[in-house]
Amino acid sequence: MKNIAIAILFATGLAATAQVNQNVTKESTTTTVKVNDGSGKTKKLVKTNNTESVNQIQIKDADSKKLNKESVEGTPVVTTSTTVERDNGFNARVGQISNYQMGGNDYIFVTEKAGYRIATPDNKDYAKVRKTSNGQYIYRTGTSTSVGYFNASGDFVVETYDDKTDGMTVETYTKVQK
Repeated sequence: MKNIAIAILFATGLAATAQVNQNVTKESTTTTVKVNDGSGKTKKLVKTNNTESVNQIQIKDADSKKLNKESVEGTPVVTTSTTVERDNGFNARVGQISNYQMGGNDYIFVTEKAGYRIATPDNKDYAKVRKTSNGQYIYRTGTSTSVGYFNASGDFVVETYDDKTDGMTVETYTKVQK
């Protein structure tokens, strides 16, 4: 009876320590900026970028009776998030301008407290961009509302649902490097 109890404990211990077949890589980068606002008070901005990459590992020839089997890595799923914490009244980035192009036309992205304003170079407003809680952006023009995000190259990608085709149209504002 004692041997049966030991065997059961041994089996449950092995099951509890089974390996999960995935590689997980987490990276976090924090940048802190302190600015004197001229009144003798120092304002602080803390930006944290979190990146998590999950790569599923599969066993090659899993059904074979071979003892040592090769592993094959799948395509990694990368999730990124950015959080910004600022002291009350910190507006160092408001009004910053970035240049973009789309469809042969020039646009400027002007930072605002709530997100971005997209305008033509002659300062005619084209769209408003507001950040959502999941890191994407609501893109609103006079005629449509879409979802947008910044890709790894810094380009702004806008995805709009098209009723006629029951699909998505994708437009990309390409960042102009100066």
